[in-house]
Parts: sequence; C-alpha cells; structure tokens
Amino acid sequence: MADDDYGNYSYEDYNEYGDLDEVGVDKQRETMHIISVVIYSISFVLGLLGNGIVIWVTAFKTKRTVNSTWLLNLAIADFVFVLFLPFSIDYVLRDFHWSFGLVMCKLNSFVSVMNMYASVLFLTVLSIDRYVSLVHLNWSQQCRTVQRAWIACGCVWGLSAILSCPTLAFRDVMHLHDRVVCFNNFHAHDGHAAAVRHIIMVVVRTTIGFLLPFSAVCITAILLAVKVNQSHGSVRLSSFSRTVSAVILAFFLCWAPFHTFSLMELSMHSSSHLHNVLKTGFPLATSLAFFNSCINPLLYMLLGKKVRRILKRAFLDLSKRSLRELSQSISATETVSVPDGDKECPLEEPVESSAL
Repeated sequence: MADDDYGNYSYEDYNEYGDLDEVGVDKQRETMHIISVVIYSISFVLGLLGNGIVIWVTAFKTKRTVNSTWLLNLAIADFVFVLFLPFSIDYVLRDFHWSFGLVMCKLNSFVSVMNMYASVLFLTVLSIDRYVSLVHLNWSQQCRTVQRAWIACGCVWGLSAILSCPTLAFRDVMHLHDRVVCFNNFHAHDGHAAAVRHIIMVVVRTTIGFLLPFSAVCITAILLAVKVNQSHGSVRLSSFSRTVSAVILAFFLCWAPFHTFSLMELSMHSSSHLHNVLKTGFPLATSLAFFNSCINPLLYMLLGKKVRRILKRAFLDLSKRSLRELSQSISATETVSVPDGDKECPLEEPVESSAL
C-alpha cells in the first residue's frame, strides 16, 4: 500500500498506529499522546488489580451461580485485555513505532477487538438473563443452570473470536519513513476495493459490537421497568441487578464515542474540518473505550454488597494472620536461655493476642 493510501486508515484504532499524515509532532498531538498514555497506564494498573480481584472472588470465594459465571467471564475478558495494554503504551511512547513484530501486531489487535465483542455480548446476555430471572421466575428456576450458563459463555467466546478474525487477516506492519507501523492493510491495489473492505469492517463492528446489543439491552431494560411498575413491589431489583445496570451504562458511555468516530472516519475526506476533528478526538475516544476495562471491577466493588463483604472478610483474615505471625515472632524473641546446664527456660510462655 502506498504512503498516500495509508492516510485513508490513519485514525481507526488510533492507539495502535496513529496519524501519520504528518511526520512532525505538534503540541496538540503530543498532548493527546500524553493523555492517552496516562489513561492507558491507569487502565492497566486498575484493570489488572481490579479484574484479578473479581476473578479471585467469583472463582474461589463465592458459590458457583449463573450470575457469578457471567461476571467471571466478563472479568477474564477485561483481564486478558489489560495484559496487552503495555504494548499499546510502548507504541504511543515511541511515537507510534512498533517494535514487537508482525505476530504481536496481529495478536494485540485481535485481543483488543475480541475484548470489545466479548464484553458487549456478555453484557447483553447479562441483561437478558436479568430480565428472564426476574420476570419469568418459574421458567428460570427450571432451565437457568450453571452448566447452561457455561455453554452460553463458550458460545460468546467462540462468536467473539470469529468476529475478531479480520484483524488477523488485515493487520500488518510496514516501514514508513523512519518507523515501523502496525496498521490495517486491506491488501488491495486500488483505493476503491480497500475502502469497501474498510467500510464493511467498520459497519460489522459497529452493528454487532454496539447497535444490536444496545437495542437488546434497551428493550429488556424497558420491559423490566414496565414489569416492576406493574408488579406493585412483587418484582424487586436486587443489588446485583443495579450493579449490572451500572456496568452496562458504563460500557456504552465508554464505547459510544469510539464507534461514532469510526463511522465519521468513513467520510473523513469530505472536509478538512472533519479531518481535524478525527485527528483530535479519536485518540481520546479510544482511550475512553479502553478505560472501560478497569471500570467494571470498580463498579462490582462499589455496588456489589456480596463482593464488598467477601473482600472485607478476606482483608480481616489477612490482617489477623499477619498480626498472629507478628505476635508469635515477638514472643519468640522474648524466649532466652539461662545457664542451668544445657536446659533452656523461657522467661514466659508465648501468648497470642487476645484480640485474635
């Protein structure tokens, strides 16, 4: 692909290959890079710790339920994604010079796109399952099982992987000026064929990764609200249901700007103003989308009573264990030897803290 053709795809997934229309880095672009790196770094630290805690709680500290199965898989998707964030951070810090080779270029993009699909599909399943479990109680008690939930999770992972395969086919590396860039190479010699492939990829991603799930979530939310109002208190939203609502809202608020800019990119050559808007807004939109991976565990901990209770109990157990070990260590230092043959006499018996 020629250098001038490359400009057609310089905004999509900005975090991965950036805007290469200009070689120099102006102040505005440098500011966007700094903001992106800061957001990526915060997402990496909070996402790694937060999703790790959620995985630990849902996998080992709670009873296996349908709800915990959804949350566990959603946390795994976010956890795997944040593990690859250092590659994007390094890419931005090097002024969009990719130094990890073709395989990691494809894999990093594949994981990013699969995380988007897996997250939105799991949230859609969560929303539908919440509606069914609250409205169709008798049916859900008979058919809503953990085993079937895991089967549904397997289907979500499989569909997400299939939808993410185009990144493995089109993602490529190329030497451009004094850098190596990781970009979408649509393998077309004419601009029209490349543009068609670009449009198809964006439309599929926006439709399946945003519009259809958003519609399903809105419909189930409206139906659930109507049912709650008609029930006069017989149907009540649980703490988990409120947490799910917050997670769904956070996802669509974080990803809506990214999909909006992706659609705007398809017509960016229509005006220079749109070109500048994309140049300024796409990096922030991408950073906001990636930030969603660390918001979910924070919402679980802030809104989920069960998660807070488990974390509080685990913290207390850890504190007690640490104090016990400290008490035993102090008691051991108070044990001295007295010169009475070879016999050692402790001045006093080790005593554990009464608080434990």
